[in-house]
Amino acid sequence: MGERLDGTVALVTGASSGIGEAAARELARQGAAVALVARRKDRLDALAAEITAAGAAAITVEADVTDQALAVAAVERTVAELGRLDTVVNNAGVMLLGPILGAPTEEWDRMVRLNVQGLLYVAHAALPHLVEAAAGEPRRVADLVNISSVAGRRAAAFSGVYNLTKHGVNAFTESLRQEVTERHVRISVVEPGAVETELADHLRPEIREVSRQRFANVEMLHAQDIADAIAYIVTRPRRAAINEILIRPTNQPGP
Repeated sequence: MGERLDGTVALVTGASSGIGEAAARELARQGAAVALVARRKDRLDALAAEITAAGAAAITVEADVTDQALAVAAVERTVAELGRLDTVVNNAGVMLLGPILGAPTEEWDRMVRLNVQGLLYVAHAALPHLVEAAAGEPRRVADLVNISSVAGRRAAAFSGVYNLTKHGVNAFTESLRQEVTERHVRISVVEPGAVETELADHLRPEIREVSRQRFANVEMLHAQDIADAIAYIVTRPRRAAINEILIRPTNQPGP
């Protein structure tokens, strides 16, 4: 059994859909007050209403974390309104696949800005608060969970820059873990395989069809499967750090 998160505060980026939404809902079920961060405020407001109706606390923060000032403001508002910060789920990301040859490089820019820079900005702003939370009650430990991908472990054709961003997330996660682990700030990475979310909706139509055919016979993961993995990480006792979880559909043979 894990330890509940009562008396703690969690911040989740990309909380308006998919893994972020499911993770926020699950952390609230575990007792955390939750700051919901994303660009689509209407969806955040609906999720916050659901969470508060179930008896937990939630605030919505409309922010594009690729803007460092907005990422910092999201963290600071969380601490100002909810009193502290114990858990961060760095989930916001985008997957824009396709061949490198002739690629629209604005897609590359978008992935680097969100998958790498946005993640870095949130981590940088949150770390002092996580260190502070880990030094005191109620749990004397804090967690930063970065959402990467199976694409961060193995490169594949037609996902070159997405691979680049997720390999970067994995490398950053491990380096940071080594820096702060002795202060009981646990730095973890979750690497999902194919998940049924809106991620594929951002693909160009011709690429989306190729992806659909590739996974036509795969029983896709649900966002809740990843939320369960995140909850497992952050509810471990202080002595135990889950550094990495790779989770794929059972019948997904490739990367």
